[in-house]
Amino acid sequence: MTSVLVDNWGLFRSGFLTTIKLFLIAGVLSLAFGVFLALCRVSPVPALRRFGGGYVNGVRSTPLTLVFAFFVFAAPKMGIELPSFFWCAVTALSLYTGAFVCEVVRAGMNTVPVGQAEAARSVGLSYAQVMGTVILPQAFTAIMPPLSSLAIALLKNTTIAAGFSVAEAGSIPAAMAERGENQMATLVWISVGFLILITPLALAQRWAERKVSVPT
Repeated sequence: MTSVLVDNWGLFRSGFLTTIKLFLIAGVLSLAFGVFLALCRVSPVPALRRFGGGYVNGVRSTPLTLVFAFFVFAAPKMGIELPSFFWCAVTALSLYTGAFVCEVVRAGMNTVPVGQAEAARSVGLSYAQVMGTVILPQAFTAIMPPLSSLAIALLKNTTIAAGFSVAEAGSIPAAMAERGENQMATLVWISVGFLILITPLALAQRWAERKVSVPT
């Protein structure tokens, strides 16, 4: 069983490195986009609220596979050209996960007492300043545990990219089948690899839960 990993180390290494790149890039982009959407959803401008609400409700009701298919097959026919299948995957994961990040961030904003925003506005702070210096810092303290859960889900969702010509960890079984390798051993090693990647995220989630827990 060990020979499956040792003899094909280059394939496993390349696949998981691509998975990590997908996860890190899409993670940063989805966080930024999710915060933007959350600000739209609580904006005093009705058009922005409608945009944020419509986008989140639409994307959360759409399977991630269809989002991938859109950017790989439909987008080029509409004149939306992305450099490679890798960046199609990054775009799909970022736009999809951003909708879920938005709802987590918005929920965190709702935990901040309304009086703090009113006090900030009373001393002359603008909407952007209130959000950036008062609301969001407190909201992120409360939403670290659910954000960690979203990060774990994003990491596992990267495997969908294998079905769209991205050579990441999810594509390893097909490549190993072509080499005539033991598929059961292949799946075991892939599971071990994801366990190694997910464990730090799970530990970070527990740490965040302890930090925000209220002593009794």
